[in-house]
Amino acid sequence: MSTTIVHLIRHGEVHNPEKILYGRLPGYRLSTRGRNQAARTAASLRGHDVVYLAASPLQRAQETAQPFNLGIVVDEGLIEAGNQLEGLRVRGWRSQLWNPVRWPMLRDPSLPSWGEHYTDIAERMMDSVERARLEAEVHEAVLVSHQLPIVCVQRAVMELPLAHNPGSRQCDLASVTSLVFHDEVITDIYYTEPAREKRHA
Repeated sequence: MSTTIVHLIRHGEVHNPEKILYGRLPGYRLSTRGRNQAARTAASLRGHDVVYLAASPLQRAQETAQPFNLGIVVDEGLIEAGNQLEGLRVRGWRSQLWNPVRWPMLRDPSLPSWGEHYTDIAERMMDSVERARLEAEVHEAVLVSHQLPIVCVQRAVMELPLAHNPGSRQCDLASVTSLVFHDEVITDIYYTEPAREKRHA
């Protein structure tokens, strides 16, 4: 029985002083803190048998992949979820979601109706995971993606409903979700946060 591991890494913190939902908009780079997070996460996998590295085409994911010092495969399947609300401020009292013109987009959170459907996200992400498993067979692969796409993989693997409360997500910045394959079957899933800052008393 052969063992292959595919690590899904969420990108680091993004420079976003306007606090908007940036989605797939171009030009959103890592902040200084985000670059440090990416470096710590890459360091945590140093010594692992990583032979394949792929990342979403978005700048923040490409920058998070750079510290691995491997050739980066651009995988469109790893891209951020499509969202009709990108470019808007969606949190706090200044949220543009208070505008009734946008309420029809929010009619069905179970899909979600404002963007790419959960099932479509899960399918394209699992296709990317399978490509990585084949490329890295009996070794390890790293895929750099985004929070919601990774959460969809987590929930699909654990056979949980794809629709969920965003507040329940376990996918922090620069976190690692590791899928362990025995031959072609996922037998284990692990979650770690190597970039988490230590809190001082």
